[in-house]
Amino acid sequence: MSKAAERLKEYGIKPSVQRVAIMEYLLNHKNHPTVDMIHHELSERIETLSKTTIYNTLKLFAEAGAILTLNIDENTTRYDGDTSQHAHFKCCGCGNIFDIRLKNEELESINFESTSGFEITEKELYLKGLCPECKNQ
Repeated sequence: MSKAAERLKEYGIKPSVQRVAIMEYLLNHKNHPTVDMIHHELSERIETLSKTTIYNTLKLFAEAGAILTLNIDENTTRYDGDTSQHAHFKCCGCGNIFDIRLKNEELESINFESTSGFEITEKELYLKGLCPECKNQ
């Protein structure tokens, strides 16, 4: 069984050809793709794959906790197959999104003064700036 099919079963999602292909793409490509990027790549291999199927599949994956939905960009939703705790950096030059690894204690040590009385159930950290390549140009 493929790693993607195992991942789907782990999250209680019934594997299908389309679901496995989409999960494989997310696990093998660290480019934080959009629906259009996934469709462009997979529609050559699975001719019947529609954007609606991709949207619905990604929604199912996200609701199950099998992927992350990134709203780092106000115009585009991106997806990440890496569900471990990490931050995301968007380069304002090239537009690429990079994973920023944080130690668990670093993320836990972020202290927000105005959260007294609130229960935080999720943390997302988005950073924007210039990647090393764009900075050097």
